[in-house]
Amino acid sequence: MHAADQVGEGVSAGLTTFLRNADGDRPVKIVPSVCGECDGRVFFVLVDDVEGAAERVCTGCGGRAFIADSEEFWEDAGPGEAGCPCGGEEFEAAVAFSLGDDGSVRWATVGLRCIKDGFCGVYGDWKIDYGSTDHLLTMV
Repeated sequence: MHAADQVGEGVSAGLTTFLRNADGDRPVKIVPSVCGECDGRVFFVLVDDVEGAAERVCTGCGGRAFIADSEEFWEDAGPGEAGCPCGGEEFEAAVAFSLGDDGSVRWATVGLRCIKDGFCGVYGDWKIDYGSTDHLLTMV
């Protein structure tokens, strides 16, 4: 891990390690996905890695939320349901935000851990190439 890494409470050790290793040597802030309606932490996830967009759907209450700046690109996206090689479709989700030297977000990496077998994978990542990015850290 990088000395400047920050990991939000509730991200499993397996997903934290996976995201940290997937993100190179830049400092990251790893933020867990938590449903704003019921505090659930298990989701179905729709992703489009070409457009750089993801949306999560809480398995508990059905609450939906876009991840990071995905809503801006959703109209042009062709999302598909994330699936694990084991066939599982329910995931713990977290985002590793790669930070620039000035602390701004430069990259968003969506990591998912399958609830069924614990498999971790990167299901979407995209570059953030604009300023004023602090709001993205709460959009997980």
